[in-house]
Amino acid sequence: MHPAPRETITTGIWLEEPEPDNSFATRAAHCRGYDVYGQMLGHARWLDMLWLLFRGEAASAAQSQLLENLALALANPGPRDAAVHAAMCAGVGGSTAAAALMAALSVGAGQYGGARDVWLAMQDVNACGRDLVAWRHRLAAPPADVATIWPACEHAPGFDPHGVGCATIVKQTLAALAACGAGPQLPWLHEHRATLEAAAHAPLAMSGVAAAAFSDLGFTPDQGEMLHLLLRLPGAAAHALEQRESGHKRFPFFELDLQAGANEEASP
Repeated sequence: MHPAPRETITTGIWLEEPEPDNSFATRAAHCRGYDVYGQMLGHARWLDMLWLLFRGEAASAAQSQLLENLALALANPGPRDAAVHAAMCAGVGGSTAAAALMAALSVGAGQYGGARDVWLAMQDVNACGRDLVAWRHRLAAPPADVATIWPACEHAPGFDPHGVGCATIVKQTLAALAACGAGPQLPWLHEHRATLEAAAHAPLAMSGVAAAAFSDLGFTPDQGEMLHLLLRLPGAAAHALEQRESGHKRFPFFELDLQAGANEEASP
């Protein structure tokens, strides 16, 4: 009889060496060839590990600075953000930590300022690059994606359909990231922001800045979508814990003046 085939995990990301006396305990773990606990621990930063996991190589100084600044800018979208507010609802309702984070991930995955918005904006970046004519055509007639579970996007990806002017924090983030010098897309976006906003009939959103940054860092749209979800979780977690401690009586519900609406309908 032939011996039963051994089940193996195929991955180019991670390699574990077992302890000599226990094959289920790890003696050394290597990420893309780097000894995580023997070489990296105590010397590398968390974002260095993040870069290594996704890109498979060490980041340059400019790339490391850009990723660091982007992570800081995305860390807490604030309690008015729908994904953070979803986590706050879970926290004040007494849900588990995992439920609060899943609420933030679910709401933050969408096409309005969420991770899918970043994915779509990165597709635009890949298609148009730094060609203003191509951008004008694509923003005027976005391509239809028929093979998807997502509904048709109702606005230009990476732009705020409800915005009046570009938010100050978006402009500050764009300027800071463009100054890192890690790639050409961010400086170009910083220079041509107003022109693109006119073509999109909407101001640039933080998701558009993130899309340009992920592109300059060499990430694919799929990687950018995943990282956008991940990097926005710290704020959602902190706000969920805060609301759990504060209790429902102090929870910042959005105000709906239903009586005013009824009076308007009843008025001649």
